[in-house]
Amino acid sequence: MIAAFMLSLALSSISGVVRDPTGAVVPDASVIVRPASGPEQRTVTGPDGRFSVDSPSSDVTVIVRAGGFAEKAQHVGDASSALDITLSPATLLETVTVTPARTEQRAGDIPASVNILTSAEIRNSPAVVADDVLRQIPTFSLFRRTSSLSSHPTSQGVSLRGIGPSGVSRTLVLVDGTPFNDPFGGWVYWTRVPLEDTDRIEVVDGSSSSLYGNYAMGGVINIVGNRPSRRTVELKSQYGNRNSPKLDLFGSDVWGKVGVIVNGSVFDTDGFPIVSASERGIIDNNATVKFRNVNAKLDFSPTNRVKAFFRGGYFTEDRGNGKVGEVNDTRWGSLNGGVRVQLPDDSDLQATIFGDIEKFHSTFLAVTAPSATVAARSIVRLTIDQHVPTNAVGGMVQWGKALNLSNYFSVGTDWRWVNGDSQEDSYNAAPGPVVPPTQGAILALQRVSGGTQRSLGAYAQDILTPVSNVTLTFSARVDSWRNYDPHNLETAVIAGTAVSNKPACVTSGGTPPACLQDRSDNTVSPRIAARYQATNWFSVWGDVGGGFRAPTLNELYRQFRVGTVLTTANDQLGPERLVGGELGVSLTPTRDVTIRTTWFDNRVTNPVSNVTLSTVGANVTQQRQNLGETQIWGVQSDVEYRVGSSFRVAAAYLYNQATILDGGVANAALVGKFLPQVPTHRGSIRAMYANPKYFTLAADVLFLGRQFDDDQNTRSIPAAALTEAGLAVTTDPGLPGYAIVDVTASRAIGRYLDVFVAAQNLLDTEYFVGTLPTTIGSPRLVNGGVRVHFSGR
Repeated sequence: MIAAFMLSLALSSISGVVRDPTGAVVPDASVIVRPASGPEQRTVTGPDGRFSVDSPSSDVTVIVRAGGFAEKAQHVGDASSALDITLSPATLLETVTVTPARTEQRAGDIPASVNILTSAEIRNSPAVVADDVLRQIPTFSLFRRTSSLSSHPTSQGVSLRGIGPSGVSRTLVLVDGTPFNDPFGGWVYWTRVPLEDTDRIEVVDGSSSSLYGNYAMGGVINIVGNRPSRRTVELKSQYGNRNSPKLDLFGSDVWGKVGVIVNGSVFDTDGFPIVSASERGIIDNNATVKFRNVNAKLDFSPTNRVKAFFRGGYFTEDRGNGKVGEVNDTRWGSLNGGVRVQLPDDSDLQATIFGDIEKFHSTFLAVTAPSATVAARSIVRLTIDQHVPTNAVGGMVQWGKALNLSNYFSVGTDWRWVNGDSQEDSYNAAPGPVVPPTQGAILALQRVSGGTQRSLGAYAQDILTPVSNVTLTFSARVDSWRNYDPHNLETAVIAGTAVSNKPACVTSGGTPPACLQDRSDNTVSPRIAARYQATNWFSVWGDVGGGFRAPTLNELYRQFRVGTVLTTANDQLGPERLVGGELGVSLTPTRDVTIRTTWFDNRVTNPVSNVTLSTVGANVTQQRQNLGETQIWGVQSDVEYRVGSSFRVAAAYLYNQATILDGGVANAALVGKFLPQVPTHRGSIRAMYANPKYFTLAADVLFLGRQFDDDQNTRSIPAAALTEAGLAVTTDPGLPGYAIVDVTASRAIGRYLDVFVAAQNLLDTEYFVGTLPTTIGSPRLVNGGVRVHFSGR
């Protein structure tokens, strides 16, 4: 007891507050107190931006790292007075990011390809949904090259660098570190992202399974929310063409050690047609969307060493899918919470738990083939009415500690449980004469197909800095995946209808294929990476590692239809595995110029792909199947140039080769084919001038090259549709390339009000999204409005 008392007398208290350039406090910043010798101490700022650390020495260096800012180091020789530390805006390589290593690091120290969209870039984008903001990054793409404003939710799976494009994501999407992908299908509801409450978006292009597991086989996107601030209210009201009002609300406050944030979004639109005018019939109408989203977040720091949080949200979405009678809707509630604790040995312990309750509903319609008596696209009938209820829970625990000044070690574990069913009413064509649209169907079969998935993983990571200009990262993860209680239970409503009734083998006592067996697998995902800072302006880095993705309940059990293409499920799918590597260089000849180039090569074994089984006239039947192997390799480059604090121009380009190396025994003819939905060329250019005294003006150009729409690389756009779009008539297969221009302008009117106007696809370029039928992307979308903001200190 006496020794402990004497030690407490010897300790110096290092305390202070961390602020941003506006003077607002910065909560959740990582503070490292590093003495000249001996172990370092770490803590995290509370909602009030304050921190306090007991150090055995008063002669220390205080290092502050907060996501989105430059790292700040300040020498302290006298701890008698409180510190007031102001963080600064950062260049790309100076910016602190939390996603690649699951801990705070400077982007310039990380051996990985990382892109960061700042709050300024998000605010000055004309986009009203998050995926349209992310298209500034050429490595980002959805399964189909259209906005989530008009696409079915199940086609909104995200792919980075063309890794396995499909409606199911090969990329893990996080919001404040919590999984955001749909638990049943892996796709992403981009309309759920509260853009007005987004501080930045961090994108890790390479495989991150060694830390994040399953969905991160192709990378990670982390959407980081704003920090709570004193008495802040922002209201953004806008209106666009096609009768498209949108209202965003953000409010926050801090009371000592408690911070609160509330955000909400409301959007509606009359939409636009998505079938090419050359093929459009009386059954085709506008694709529409209406969504409501509300979220609340509470941060609480009872002591300087403990930080807890709680978040909850509710989301609704209703869509018309561009065809009379074809709709889908979603209701989704989410809760999550956690704690971060600095233990007595100055190690860091974090724990999170989350849960989702979702109900998804969709209808699918078949189009009657044209004939001498039936005009093209004049009659539809209901084929499937589908309900998908899903429940999911999960959690994460991570422990990390600086073992010495050059070694940070962390271990963690996470788990997830998902239960869901695809409950379908299947309809046959009604006999007899043609009846009015959407009524030519009779209920024939009822199907309940689904199961339960459990995934469990554990990982370890060691970040070494043996010398000041070398960073080494070693990480590995073990994953265990199990799919149990699988079932496909069918009931014939019409006598004589063929059924395929397969209960779980464990409950029926039967043997395959009369019943469905439980499936399980284990895998190891390692990664080794290194970064060498050769000079103060030139660095080189590289990594090699593995990835893993288990098939989702959606791929195993749910079928769907797009136009005349029916894609069936496959309960025999196995997991995908990836082995790949990267080699990159970064140049900063001046502080205002950053140039980066990265070469990557990934091999995926057993990739899940939509394989064509049969084609009868315009009707195509596909099934999800494991192919043998695919290769995705290419080069990505970007350059950023800043002129003072007001002007910035950036350009990025991706060259991507995604081909099938092995189609498997049943699909040998696919060898050498390109993966559908992956263009060889993709790029963007962005220029932005921002001066609060005058105005802000931003312009973006996005271009995509030709890509294929099917696994066999044969479908092409009809001549009439090409002529309508002003393109040369060609028989080349695939979807032609295109370029679009986006612009936005805003100006402050006094202290509390901004006005803005924006346009997506300013030149109203018509570009193609799919075939069978020929579908097109978003036309010119113009919106304008005001942003009202109040804040106090």
